[in-house]
Amino acid sequence: MSSPAPSDAARDLDVVVFGATGFVGALTAAHLAEHAPEGVRVGLAGRSLERLERTRAGLPARAADWPLLVADSDDPASLAALAAATRVVATTVGPYQKYGLPVVAACAAAGTSYADLTGEVLFVRRAADDHDEAARASGARIVNACGFDSIPSDLGVLMAHEAAQADGAGELEETVLLLRSAKGGVSGGTIDSLRTQMAETTSDSAKRRVVLDAYGLSPDRGVEPDSGERDQLLPTRDPLLGQWVAPFVMATFNTRIVRRSNALLGYAYGKGFRYREVMSVGRGPAAPLVAAGVSAGLGLLAGGMALPPTRALLDRVLPKPGDGPSVEAREKGHFHVEVHARTTSGATYVATVRAQGDPGYAATAVMLGQSALCLALDPLPDRAGVLTPASAMGSALVRRLRDAGFTMSVERR
Repeated sequence: MSSPAPSDAARDLDVVVFGATGFVGALTAAHLAEHAPEGVRVGLAGRSLERLERTRAGLPARAADWPLLVADSDDPASLAALAAATRVVATTVGPYQKYGLPVVAACAAAGTSYADLTGEVLFVRRAADDHDEAARASGARIVNACGFDSIPSDLGVLMAHEAAQADGAGELEETVLLLRSAKGGVSGGTIDSLRTQMAETTSDSAKRRVVLDAYGLSPDRGVEPDSGERDQLLPTRDPLLGQWVAPFVMATFNTRIVRRSNALLGYAYGKGFRYREVMSVGRGPAAPLVAAGVSAGLGLLAGGMALPPTRALLDRVLPKPGDGPSVEAREKGHFHVEVHARTTSGATYVATVRAQGDPGYAATAVMLGQSALCLALDPLPDRAGVLTPASAMGSALVRRLRDAGFTMSVERR
């Protein structure tokens, strides 16, 4: 049992968006201004009062009187004041390995729930190692990966599990996420996070081992099975899907989050749970060649980011943090993923997560905003510490995302 957080009556705000002057932070604030229930108290936080005022002025009229809080990741006192003022901090300030740990520490100490958009294995590992105990003691829910990394993966697997349990069909075994289709740009923040992690792992073999370990985010690595699970790095004809697939660029993070969820949930998915993520390349005769081309392209990108000279060249052409697509481009984006699962009884399930909106920007802002509201307002499992979306919020967040226009469904096949 976790200790209760300080009384809600002592908090001036329900949700604060930290990093509200950034591109995704402003989108998240706009989503809250349009969709938060009446009476929800929202604030905006960042380093510059002037920039916060400009951001607030560009939001819907409802946000006109939202409080502004000046806080900086390099100023622990400002972060302590921020955490003490609100029930939930939703932070877009990354790369999280550089700027996120002081925010986690402040929230863990204050019993304040927290949601971020990280896709960084090393950051989640460090947050759990350093701050899980304090968060458990204070009752804080520190929830990583509340955007396209890794809500579709985490909740898709959870939905398949819950459907199998409801049918008495056994535990999950072979499970694979298929990126069916997606349209949208890669965010500058994601690129910056990738750049930071590649630089760290290139020069530090211990960190590289954590990143490459399929169970690198497990709360107890020693009890995990020696399953031989590896990241899908080459084109292959997937045995469960029956089609050619290519590696999915986000799999090396998402798969760790999903495996962490299984462990945090007491291995509810099963000790024999095996999970991978891949990308569809179609079913025609050219599918093997397309899969090979995608694999080669991802390999070149990873190699380029790992070496300082080529990393400098890529920095000139890749999106910068704070940049983002136009409103029209964001609205035309979409994503569609399917989680295919086979259970110990031989039953198969397909969970679908699909939404309109650029996955790295528009859809991610909805996911982060709804995660913050879920943490602030909904009855949730009695669980605290450094958590995942599935272990912290689970079905409550599924319901919220459905209400926000996402397709969140599961069927037995």
